[in-house]
Amino acid sequence: MQSSKPHVALLSSPGMGHLIPVLELGKRLVTHHNFSATIFVVSSHTSAAECQVLRSSMSPRLCDIVELPSVDISGQLRHGSGIVTVCSLKVQETKPLLRSAMSAMKQPPTVLIVDLFGTSALEVADELGIPKYVYMPSNAWFLALTIYAPTLDKLVKGEYVDQTESFRIPGCKPLKPEDVVDPMLDRTTQEYNEYLRVGMGFPKADGILVNTWEGLQATTLASLRDEKLLGGFANNLPIYPIGPLTRHVGSTSSTYELLFGWLDKQPRGSVIFISFGSGGTLSYEQMTEVAWGLELSRQRFIWIVRAPTITNRHAAFFTSGNAGEEPSDYLPEGFISRTNNVGRIIPLWAPQVDILSHPSVGGFLTHCGWNSILESITNGVPMIAWPLYAEQRMNATLLTEELGVAVRPEALPSKKVVEREEIAKMVRMIMVDEQGFGIRAKVTELKQRAEKASSEGGSSHHVLSKFAKATSEYAKSRR
Repeated sequence: MQSSKPHVALLSSPGMGHLIPVLELGKRLVTHHNFSATIFVVSSHTSAAECQVLRSSMSPRLCDIVELPSVDISGQLRHGSGIVTVCSLKVQETKPLLRSAMSAMKQPPTVLIVDLFGTSALEVADELGIPKYVYMPSNAWFLALTIYAPTLDKLVKGEYVDQTESFRIPGCKPLKPEDVVDPMLDRTTQEYNEYLRVGMGFPKADGILVNTWEGLQATTLASLRDEKLLGGFANNLPIYPIGPLTRHVGSTSSTYELLFGWLDKQPRGSVIFISFGSGGTLSYEQMTEVAWGLELSRQRFIWIVRAPTITNRHAAFFTSGNAGEEPSDYLPEGFISRTNNVGRIIPLWAPQVDILSHPSVGGFLTHCGWNSILESITNGVPMIAWPLYAEQRMNATLLTEELGVAVRPEALPSKKVVEREEIAKMVRMIMVDEQGFGIRAKVTELKQRAEKASSEGGSSHHVLSKFAKATSEYAKSRR
């Protein structure tokens, strides 16, 4: 007998950074809105391990996670193809597998939600006769740019980064040339063409869910709904701001008992957390300056480190130095011993949400991934914005110029090595200096607004309830 619950199928592109937001959306629909959920994961070289980690993290089991078989796209990739191209092409080639898997389910899905790289899979929902939505697991400004990018392609002549004036996105904050997303850095690449294809896919959906909330980006959300502004480019689709959706604090494993034991002994708000995300690395020269900057700041710290890039200047994405290196091999000589009383060096990975939620943590030096930003805001932690790739330069500008919850280096870290004195100054500003009081107060205010939006009766809770009700009514009409 078919279940009376609506059943949502969610499609995640490869990579933990895409899978986690999709999983959190699925969990929210299951726990708060009486859905059942199946998450289909487009295969990558790490997806099997990622799926296993996520399955083990759900107790009780809330969502079924299905890894779709791997597809070969090597013949379609050009030299230097980036993450947008890989994700987009993998989804396109996986569509027959997704169609077969969804058709064979005992409880057929009543709605399909794909992430931003999955717009080509919306046609599978059309074939099955079910509603289809796109989930943007980032902010509304990035969503606006992605929808408007095909129009910018016609309006702007030459490379975006060579322009002297900011780009106008109807109803939104203008976008500076240096803040364009990675696929827009070179218009001659396959990556750029795939990004345009992604943007052109959004209007084919029945609606767009976005991981922000009304109180955070009201003006941009209004432009996305206005048919005379971006609403016209988005085909007047319903926009559902449902955020902030973030990971919950987990039970700390025995692996990190010493770290959290040390944190428990530190004064409230006295520790800065440094992490460049799962894919961010620094050059050797920049890593040296960060180490000295932390030492000069005289602040307590936790630093997640990975081996530096081989190149001498630029940060990289999913590129690291020699595997198996110890932090002492690439950090300044004596740094670990000199800072042992005030800092902790953690290789590769640590439970970020647990660390940011600890009362002793009072600052976050972050690569500005949207997941990390939301985790910082929802814990009331001010930031040093250190963008590396993707849409992170936009995010850094949003944090510093519009929201006022972060400071950033004078020059982009991807353009110039940030020196130790500037790093020490930024650390002290958000942690202890009087001039950082406004930043610390603002992020506390945003934390409270985020809690209100997500709680029952709040704007995001209401919007997701509205989405769930419409989907449930459609499911009933099909029975």
